[in-house]
Amino acid sequence: MGLAEAVKVLARGHQQLIWARQRQANIVRSALGAFYPAALVGVARSEARAAAIRAVLVGQQLEAPPVVAAAYGQVVAAAVAVIASLSEQLAGLEAALTAAFTAHPDAGIVRSQPGLGVVLAARVLAEFGDDPNRYANAKARMAYAGTAPITRASGLRQVVLARAFGNRRLSTACHLWAFAALTGSPGARRYYDAHRARGATHHQALRALGNRLVGILHGCLRHRQPYDEQLAWPTSTISAAA
Repeated sequence: MGLAEAVKVLARGHQQLIWARQRQANIVRSALGAFYPAALVGVARSEARAAAIRAVLVGQQLEAPPVVAAAYGQVVAAAVAVIASLSEQLAGLEAALTAAFTAHPDAGIVRSQPGLGVVLAARVLAEFGDDPNRYANAKARMAYAGTAPITRASGLRQVVLARAFGNRRLSTACHLWAFAALTGSPGARRYYDAHRARGATHHQALRALGNRLVGILHGCLRHRQPYDEQLAWPTSTISAAA
């Protein structure tokens, strides 16, 4: 119980620092867009086009008054310094998160799931918790994750909607998990493709896949068994995807 809570504190702190770093990156982007937009063009291009990037950077630009350009330069320099500091702190926090997560008895089972790297697996474990009696069944775990769809019927019309409530951190983690699983599990890919073939949008298919992955994780934890591709994706399950 205590170790899972420690993983949760570290995982949430790590995520908050990532958000903070992104905010600083947005400040840099906004400032550059205001006084040196060519720099943004350069950032958007690959290293293979280094010569073209240099040409853009040294090309003629609409210039702000020197005093204004200097002020923007100070803003950018300050934000870049904060980003560097945040990146350093993130590295240390990620090391602590990895150590705490790998020490947890459920880590091997959670980490065995397709699409879950150490950080994302730690987030999933942290937000679900490790109480073996917390979720009566897979449906309860799915509902908590916010992946279980809501079906509403009116007359002859039936609509399947995404849940607007639940643990937002967990639902976001499950969305990322589903996306990553597309390349890590042939069964997950087939399940996603089956939904798309039936007319589901990309996000609808990902939600359905995320819901299925949560159910698979629940079974693995209940039986204390690591992920097994063949058991997770029997042909009948994929054929019945709706």
